[in-house]
Amino acid sequence: MFKNIFHLGKKTKLIDFSEIAVDMHSHLIPGIDDGAQSMEESIELVKKMQGLGFKKLIITPHVMQDSFKNSSESITAGLNNLKKHLIENSINIEVEAAAEYLLDYYFEEIFKLKKFLSFGNKYVLIELAYFNKPENMESVLFQMQIEGYKPILAHPERYPYWYNNLEHYQKLKDRGVYFQLNTISLTGYYSLPTKKIAEKLIDNNMIEFIGSDLHNLKYFEALEKSASEKYLKKLMESGRLLNKQLL
Repeated sequence: MFKNIFHLGKKTKLIDFSEIAVDMHSHLIPGIDDGAQSMEESIELVKKMQGLGFKKLIITPHVMQDSFKNSSESITAGLNNLKKHLIENSINIEVEAAAEYLLDYYFEEIFKLKKFLSFGNKYVLIELAYFNKPENMESVLFQMQIEGYKPILAHPERYPYWYNNLEHYQKLKDRGVYFQLNTISLTGYYSLPTKKIAEKLIDNNMIEFIGSDLHNLKYFEALEKSASEKYLKKLMESGRLLNKQLL
């Protein structure tokens, strides 16, 4: 269902996030990465996401060697603690946990040892460094797919080394890599160039998943703002989004 508001003298349709149903990228396990830092903050953000209409949250803490060397064990323990507090606060929403893995050599190690978290139909959320494409990207993607895992590239619109050539994205699509757009990119939250690339990826039917990448209240406010973005409406009407399959 769409809701109506008046914006700059014109009636604007707001997206109902319950149509997306599942948010599959967030940082809501407290104190484990650069996301929510307290249980109180986590609970507040979960309640707000539920209020937007989301039925399920898949929480994806960062895993990277230099900053957040989380493990499947520490992530699962954090999730269980969050679930306990949600029950105590009578918040009834389904929550799971996986991870957002930086494609570094640490990920290669934990992948070989099978000590990583997937979700849904063997999906694995990965991210790249923001300044240089990792040298091991092709080989790691190949190994993941050989073993039946389905890599989802987090926020492809945020890697500026690909901005000038859409062929870099197309090569990944040809290899069967899924793309997850950050909803707030469509508001210009990160930058205008990021917004433009996000729109171009939607125009070229390259997006299969959308996620909040929720870290804190500031992110949530941007997520609310995105509800009036015409490109979010275009993406939802494309028939390509797979978020609901994660219910």
